[in-house]
Amino acid sequence: MAEETWNRVEGPVRAGAIVQAGSVGELHVHEAAVPVAAVPCQLPPALAHFEDRADERARVLAAVAEGPGDGGGPLVVALSGMGGIGKTALGFELARALLDHCPDGALHVDLDDLRRDGAVETADALGDLLRSLDPQARPDQELRGRARQYWTATQGRRLVVVVDNARSGAELRPLLPASAASVVIVAGPGPLYDLDGVRLLDLPLGPLGPEDAANLLRRIVADPRLAADPEAAAELARRCAGLPAALYVAGRWIRRHRRRELRRLVEDLTTELDREGLPVVEAVWDAAYASLGPVAARLYRLLPHHPAPVVDDHAAAALLGTDLDGAADALDELDTAGLLERRPDGLGMHALLRGHALRRARAASASSDAVDARRRLVRWYRRQAGRADLVAAGPRLTVSAPAAEAPAPAEVPDLPFPDAATALHWLEAERLALYGCVRLAAEDGLDEEAVALCEALWTHFLDHRHYADAIEAFGHGVAAAVRSERLAATVRMRCQLARPLWEQHRYEQAADELRLAVNGARLLGDSPEERKLRASAVEFRGKLASVRGDWAAAVPDFEAAREEHRAIGNAYGVMLQTYLLGRAAVAMGELPRAVELLTEAHAEATALGRERMAARTGFELGSALRAAGRREQAASLYRAALTAARERRSPGDELRVLEALSALSEETGDAEAAATYRTAAATLRGPDGSTAAPLT
Repeated sequence: MAEETWNRVEGPVRAGAIVQAGSVGELHVHEAAVPVAAVPCQLPPALAHFEDRADERARVLAAVAEGPGDGGGPLVVALSGMGGIGKTALGFELARALLDHCPDGALHVDLDDLRRDGAVETADALGDLLRSLDPQARPDQELRGRARQYWTATQGRRLVVVVDNARSGAELRPLLPASAASVVIVAGPGPLYDLDGVRLLDLPLGPLGPEDAANLLRRIVADPRLAADPEAAAELARRCAGLPAALYVAGRWIRRHRRRELRRLVEDLTTELDREGLPVVEAVWDAAYASLGPVAARLYRLLPHHPAPVVDDHAAAALLGTDLDGAADALDELDTAGLLERRPDGLGMHALLRGHALRRARAASASSDAVDARRRLVRWYRRQAGRADLVAAGPRLTVSAPAAEAPAPAEVPDLPFPDAATALHWLEAERLALYGCVRLAAEDGLDEEAVALCEALWTHFLDHRHYADAIEAFGHGVAAAVRSERLAATVRMRCQLARPLWEQHRYEQAADELRLAVNGARLLGDSPEERKLRASAVEFRGKLASVRGDWAAAVPDFEAAREEHRAIGNAYGVMLQTYLLGRAAVAMGELPRAVELLTEAHAEATALGRERMAARTGFELGSALRAAGRREQAASLYRAALTAARERRSPGDELRVLEALSALSEETGDAEAAATYRTAAATLRGPDGSTAAPLT
């Protein structure tokens, strides 16, 4: 008979060992009788190409290194995000990195494989896990019995368990090992809001950044065309929206079509994705969409019409035509289903998800619903923009109906704008949606809304020069006004369009717009509002002359506009023209005249309570006083203008004032203050070193 060895049990009994009681009541293991079962490792081979996610990996390793602490359960690492984002691949990468820490095995279970009519067969999942731990295990017939067996089998073990496609904490909880030294890595579409009483590390995953996406594409397919045309390669990676699954598809396209130019491949792949979607995740997104309730499914179909990358409760409510609670619930449902992209600034959709949502809308024949939703969205934004502009800039020349009279969905409440800073901040935060709504209004024939939105964006544009957006939007405004045959609106829109054109040195185009505006203004009537608009058109012509250095032509226009405003009793218009005449006097070297005019304009702007113009007139008066050698007075006005620019969150104005303060400090010999102002200004300059547009 072969020699046998018996060892005292110090830990969990290994599968395949024989257990026997010793002479003093201790359990012993007879290791020679039956072979010990192999340590399970159900992880697939490592990916040949894996990119990024270094931060997530570092956070997981740090959490594991901290140990279990006072908690009794395993560490749960929750990887969440939309289909195709790379959750499962990262889960396996993390599990492989933890094999040394978890020497008792690595298990994997995909809950979608065990899902029947939407519900997971938990007993089957536990049975699979028990057999993975011990191939000779005999799982109990009942769920409760299997759970107890699983707890017994995992007690004291150091395991890593990868659970794929968990949709809730309730699905996951029965699968948690009983050992605090184990780690459970969960990949699912949304956060595990209902998983309490465990050590939870929540890691929502976003798309790969542009550089990481391009690197992954180059690693997937080594092709000289990628290096030969880096711009096309970057565009190809961008079209894949940072989704690893999409990048693998793009890599296969590149390998399949080795003779095509890369730019043609970009066009072909874009067409294919728009028409057919992404084969790897289309079924996943279809399944997630099928699980939605009717309101969330409808919102999903409508979201591609929202023109900004992020959507909030108010915009969702406007699209749906419902109250905020219903919209918030629908957004939460979409987020949990993994059908929204979680961004630092909120929830949204990238291009591939938008394409999927549009395909679902076409399948549902929901075109009329989309038309109504776009109208509600445009009108809600038009109303809020008008209200915000009124708070930020005060009453001023407009040709559109007051914001309070603008139609909007009755179910969606107005936003609160308690002060100018809040209003201006909202306009900047929502600028992509606002400029996008101008485009939607123009496309849908909502000409009145297009003009009103452009007017509401005017003050915002003066503080935040987004030239491409403004030129496109104000161009739509001109076209909308012409279509609707509203002469006053056409004059106003042409003037607004001229400003960003000349600030981009497109002087001839600006001159053409203003020539048409002034000629149209001559046909207006003699009501105070029409005369005010006529004066405004002449003022804009004078401004264009001034930026081209033709002060001799600018001054008569400013003077004519001032007289028109005086004749109708428009104090703000008089103040504005006085300010412009003061700037002209500075440019022409007439400093005493400039100080006189700008002092008058500054006092009037302050008396009228127009904070923005009080700051700007104060800045120009400071510059005139500085030129006249009155530096102490200039410094005081500059500092006041700096405070006002920061309160309005106007980086263009802030930059100009900082540069002026730096130069003034140099002139007065205060090198330390000059350096401080220069450093602050450097943080506001664009990457090309350019400064903002002039104060006009």
